[in-house]
Amino acid sequence: MREDRQRLDKWLWFARFARTRSLAARLASDGFVRVNGIRAENPAKAIGIGDVVTVAAPHATLAVRVLGLGLRRGPAPEARLLYDDLSGSARPEEPPE
Repeated sequence: MREDRQRLDKWLWFARFARTRSLAARLASDGFVRVNGIRAENPAKAIGIGDVVTVAAPHATLAVRVLGLGLRRGPAPEARLLYDDLSGSARPEEPPE
């Protein structure tokens, strides 16, 4: 795989959307993940920086933009640097000026 791309299941695991890489692969193969609006049924789908990944989890649906590919599964604050939350679920609204 090219240096600027990473397997979807690996990225989901690094970004802590799944507890194990096999669970991340199942998320994709079961149809719960979209990349740029298209269902990603293959866990080996290559993603890159700038792609929009949507994960339909049991408790919420999250849309995130990939900011980094990661080299390891680190702690949560490190994993949070791999994406920008587009769904706005975890981000409070800014007060009007």
